[in-house]
Amino acid sequence: MNQAHVGHLVYNIQPENAAFYKDLFGFLGWSVLYDDPVMLGVGDEHGVSLWFGPARPASNDYDGPGLNHLGMGVAAQSDVDEAVAYLAAHGVAALFETPRHRPEFSGPGQTYYQVMFESPDRILFEIVYTGPLAQ
Repeated sequence: MNQAHVGHLVYNIQPENAAFYKDLFGFLGWSVLYDDPVMLGVGDEHGVSLWFGPARPASNDYDGPGLNHLGMGVAAQSDVDEAVAYLAAHGVAALFETPRHRPEFSGPGQTYYQVMFESPDRILFEIVYTGPLAQ
């Protein structure tokens, strides 16, 4: 078998929150693949897609079984700062004392610079730049 890759992920959400994901992923440069009152699909330039559909009533615990968070990599440290401004303008709080550099996740002259936040459905997201530390 050839090496597999991530094709798509499906998230269960409250339908009234679909506009949040459509706007967020539009900001991140993803395209809308499908959009109706029950399902939203967005995709990146590499063919990876995320799908958002209706959820049953349940609580979410980041540290319980299942996905802890979805990390979205960006090309520049300034992209994280742009995301922080976007989130603030949309009333979305940064979590866990972010944005911040995480030297424990990078080597000399490098950085792991992140912002973490949650969606209206309590799905945890990270926008992260890894690479040379900008001066």
